[in-house]
Amino acid sequence: MEFLLFTFVGVVHLLSLSSGKPIYKNDISRRTFQEIKEEIASYGDVAKAIIDLAVYGKAQNRSYERLALLVDTVGPRPSGSRSLEKAIQIMYQNLREDGLENVHLEPVKIPHWERGEESAVMLEPRIHRMAILGLGSSIGTPPEGITAEVLVVTSFEELQRRAPEARGKIVVYNQPYVNYSTTVQYRVQGAVEAAKVGALASLIRSVASFSIYRANVEKCVLEEPFPGEIRVSCGFAEACMEVSLGGGHLISEVEDRKPSTMHQFGVAHVIGGCARAALAAGQRPHTGIQEYQDGVPKIPTACITVEDAEMMSRMASRGNRIVIQLKMGAKNYPDADSFNTVAEIIGSKYPEQVVLVSGHLDSWDVGQGAMDDGGGAFISWEALSLIKDLGLRPKRTLRLVLWTAEEQGGVGAFQYYLLHQANVSNYSLVMESDLGTFLPSGLQFTGSDEARAIVEEVMRLLQPVNVTRVFRAGEGTDINFWIQAGVPGASLLDDLYRYFSFHHSDGDTMTALDPKQMNVAAAVWAVVSYVIADMEEMLPRS
Repeated sequence: MEFLLFTFVGVVHLLSLSSGKPIYKNDISRRTFQEIKEEIASYGDVAKAIIDLAVYGKAQNRSYERLALLVDTVGPRPSGSRSLEKAIQIMYQNLREDGLENVHLEPVKIPHWERGEESAVMLEPRIHRMAILGLGSSIGTPPEGITAEVLVVTSFEELQRRAPEARGKIVVYNQPYVNYSTTVQYRVQGAVEAAKVGALASLIRSVASFSIYRANVEKCVLEEPFPGEIRVSCGFAEACMEVSLGGGHLISEVEDRKPSTMHQFGVAHVIGGCARAALAAGQRPHTGIQEYQDGVPKIPTACITVEDAEMMSRMASRGNRIVIQLKMGAKNYPDADSFNTVAEIIGSKYPEQVVLVSGHLDSWDVGQGAMDDGGGAFISWEALSLIKDLGLRPKRTLRLVLWTAEEQGGVGAFQYYLLHQANVSNYSLVMESDLGTFLPSGLQFTGSDEARAIVEEVMRLLQPVNVTRVFRAGEGTDINFWIQAGVPGASLLDDLYRYFSFHHSDGDTMTALDPKQMNVAAAVWAVVSYVIADMEEMLPRS
């Protein structure tokens, strides 16, 4: 998920919902809003059938199980990788076998970047091996790495004030986390701003709402194997399941001291005989895309953990000299061939008109890409499956698009927009799920006041699962092109604190997801997309 604006304000009714007056400007329609309300209310039985099938019926947990099969088989799916293209081909076959219509692949050229081997070691004031994740599109260091003193700053403004100190150093950003859209600018622009003042590299505090601790296996060469049993402490108990020590194996997970919160502490027993492992209470940084600027030198850049950023900030405040050796084998390759994956339920009355549901199939190269955005992609597929299973066919075409290369700034979506923009007037609603598939809080929506009033009525149909709220600022990297062209847009909103705890990190695995919550998310997605696609009129625009 990239470059999203999260502004959540209360929903204000700007229209009288029972005035009987036409709600459309310029006399577009003679229908009163009361008539539209009655039309929407008539979908109550259909909405209940969708909810029952998704949440309680034979389709419950289906989206979770489908997703688990893909990510367990393929793993993470970075742009330009063979794993992404394997996932696309698997999904193409899955959608055909599911009986969806017009299943096809639309070619796209996408960036190809690989991180390679990477490390960062603090040499002064003490030896400390740091966890890092290079940022997408970053260049690498020379083979011998970059060894330099550190300058710690908390903002771009501080960097400018201390510009004379930055030359020849590694700039470390310890910016506070405000929210994603505000804080992500340091990840995206940090290298450029550091390079402008003569820095050799930049390290950015992970853009995350919460730092994940878990058992960590750091590679190093030891003189002799670990004998017998090793006790590993970790800060997130579920993550113990992923511990591996060469030929060793995890035998138990015990002692969840605070199971009711995310701040869990647990231990795992590992039987091992590995000569290349050292255990530590590990931290997991969060990666993401960064951007260089023409005319500004390109310097290597990576994210570090919240803990290491704060520790260096404290050290610097005490006057300690900090020296880091940074090594990054990152490389950029020529653009690769890829595809957006498309499937439809063709409309019965207005097949040329479209309601689009979507999520992106690519991910970063850490974790499994289960949450970002496997969940969004698979509830979008599930929405069409539910509608098909119930024998429903809306008046307009329901189009599923699984985007490629979203993490590089919506590359696949932009090429889709260029290919289809001539038909922009035929898009009633564009929907993207890319903020997690936890228990939904409601729907974010961008569009005219008239369209918002209609969507609010549609959301009333989801009272059985208690998901009825409509928030402002519906958007997503992949649908923003359409929203900027005037098409109404919607995105699923749920637990953002939880989402950004795992976002772009090794923690983005199936363990982060809950099948029952995905069931509800799929039901919301299916009800909204079906009703909007089947109403007699398209959503009105400003």
